Amino acid sequence: MFSQGSSPSLLEALSSDFLACKICLEQLHTPKTLPCLHTYCQDCLAQLAEGGHVRCPECREVVSVPPAGVAAFKTNFFVNGLLDLVKARAYGDLPAGKPTCALCPLVGGSSAGGPATARCLDCADDLCQACADGHRCTRQTHSHRVVDLVGYRAGWYDEEARERQAAQCPQHPGEALRFLCQPCSQLLCRECRLDPHLDHPCLPLAEAVRARKPGLEELLAGVDRNLVELEATRMAEKEALAQLREQAARVGTQVEEAAEGVLRALLAQKQEVLGQLRAHVETAEEAARERLAKLEGREQMAKAAAAFARRVLSLGREAEILSLEGAIAQRLRQLQDSPWMPESAPCLLPQLELYPRLLDKNCHLLRLSFKEEQPQKDSREDGAGTQIAEKTQSQREDGVKMEKPSGVQPQCRDGAPAPKEDKSQTPQQDGAHTPKEGKAQPTQEDGEALTDRSGRTNKKRKFKGRAKSISREPSPALGLNLEGSGLLPRPVFSWSFPTRMPGDKRSPRITGLCPFGPREILVADEQNRALKRFSLNGDYKGTVPIPEGCSPCSVAALQSAVAFSAGARLYLLSPDGEVQWRRALSLTQASHAVAALPGGDRVAVSVAGHVEVYNMEGSLATRFIPGGKASRGQRALVFLTTSPQGNFVGSDWQQNSVVVCDGLGQVIGEYRGSGLHGCQPGSLSVDKKGYIFLTLREVNKVVILDPQGSLLGDFLTAYHGLEKPRVTTMVDGRYLVVSLSNGTIHVFRVRSLES
Repeated sequence: MFSQGSSPSLLEALSSDFLACKICLEQLHTPKTLPCLHTYCQDCLAQLAEGGHVRCPECREVVSVPPAGVAAFKTNFFVNGLLDLVKARAYGDLPAGKPTCALCPLVGGSSAGGPATARCLDCADDLCQACADGHRCTRQTHSHRVVDLVGYRAGWYDEEARERQAAQCPQHPGEALRFLCQPCSQLLCRECRLDPHLDHPCLPLAEAVRARKPGLEELLAGVDRNLVELEATRMAEKEALAQLREQAARVGTQVEEAAEGVLRALLAQKQEVLGQLRAHVETAEEAARERLAKLEGREQMAKAAAAFARRVLSLGREAEILSLEGAIAQRLRQLQDSPWMPESAPCLLPQLELYPRLLDKNCHLLRLSFKEEQPQKDSREDGAGTQIAEKTQSQREDGVKMEKPSGVQPQCRDGAPAPKEDKSQTPQQDGAHTPKEGKAQPTQEDGEALTDRSGRTNKKRKFKGRAKSISREPSPALGLNLEGSGLLPRPVFSWSFPTRMPGDKRSPRITGLCPFGPREILVADEQNRALKRFSLNGDYKGTVPIPEGCSPCSVAALQSAVAFSAGARLYLLSPDGEVQWRRALSLTQASHAVAALPGGDRVAVSVAGHVEVYNMEGSLATRFIPGGKASRGQRALVFLTTSPQGNFVGSDWQQNSVVVCDGLGQVIGEYRGSGLHGCQPGSLSVDKKGYIFLTLREVNKVVILDPQGSLLGDFLTAYHGLEKPRVTTMVDGRYLVVSLSNGTIHVFRVRSLES
């Protein structure tokens, strides 16, 4: 909503979801602020209170409820002041739908005033034209500011109205808060000043703010410094994880190359070593994910508190700042003094050791060793060449051959072959892995012989084709009830192509796919900030222009428009890039999944555990929580798609499950069994019959579920060339398009029993 370190504007605070309760999703009513600086309705907090404690729905911090109940939490006068501006501009709840004069009933004695045409910013009253003309003709109101009501409702005078707002004393109605009692830290009006604080030293509000505001700003600066360190640690952790994956992919390739040159009797040892490698990488990745989750959680808590404090200091009135000063200072001190950096375990990088006695069946030909990652200086200081030299020297010391065999493609960080950039590729040249390609074709050469298991002597075989770093294990059998029946769809590899174009400055990171016209797909490249168009067979068709600075995340094509999410906003564009409308989304979710509904006239987006559906005009058509209100705050839909039958299918990372629900949010089915292999469910696609194709990135699989969400078996595995699949989409209900982490796209035809 607001960038770190920047001061938010009043217009942003009024137009964003800052004034909405994250529990009931409605405008805040009697706002109460928890010690973690998150604000909710008093009634909503009362519903969450259990056993004398409340767990914050956003940061999950447990807070003790005061003995007097949730009503004793601090009232957020800052939010109340902003709500007063919003409520004064809304007249939809009036019987006639139009404002009436507030002074006419007092002057003329009539029960209803005339139609209002003006507003006094000091009195906060709507006035008819006659009362407005005479309002400034008295000694008491001659300095009041009277403005046009139409302009006021349009928001032209929000800043001025905000300046003239005065906090009212809760004990003496009509009296404004003017003083701060220093010993009691209590806001006082003139009546309160006389008794019982007559002998206490008091300061005017403006002077008190000048005295105390620097202390809050100093605490805020300390939290900002900690955020910088936290960001650097998080990036270092991600870099270490990327280095681990890169090295693991390189070692996996070395294992494959070594195993292809030895006798078949040694393949069992090869599989054992690869199993050790996978187990080590999975263990290390799990530990890294836990550390990253802690870092991101702490970072989110600090950012939320800093953003709240910055809003109050920038937009709050003196009374509002001082009323929240204690809570803000306590929270900022707590965040500033808390331990920020979790203990990081040493990253053991796998190394391959080759022994000379390769023909000795009793020796272990392949063995993994691990060494702790050495701390490296910043590449900006040492230069990229130093790091390359260190890696090269390290590999030479391990005795691993450095020459790249012919036909082997360069590797990305996630271990997948990188797309070629210098020329166009055919399906046989672009790195597509199919069951046929996985089998090397032998040719005989004279003069060299090997002995097979039966004792017969054969000519030594030289294997052609490119080396593979993926497992060639066949796809596991389907579920018991369908095994061998042939009832499930089967994949037929069609073609593959890269998505990196000559104008790209970075390697593609595909975060969204969707059908776009007849036999065409739209690719959201978040890294290069582009929506790229490709034909189904890989021909580049150009881009759909997007607003400058947007990094598209998820994308969906409607009848004559394109919808995509970027940051905390949902955009709808025409095919030529004209922005038709955009909507602000909640910041409680890192990314928002977008899906087009059947018919192409509405778009669905996942927001903070619920689903919002917008029509082509940008109006909110419906909103629901899968499972109803009882599931509020218990789901996090990271991926979302729709079926031709009108159902919604989502990957819930909170429950670690795949949930299927109808258009009203009623859950039809949910799967969270062992078929997920402990992975968080990934991208989803649905064919024309309702079969669900679920991506499991960590184990290089796409599994298939029935329309009710029951697991049926594997559809694609590493045997089909999947290496870190990222997102998928279904084209014409017959073609499954799968993108890999290196930017390559594979296209499989979904073959049903009838075909």
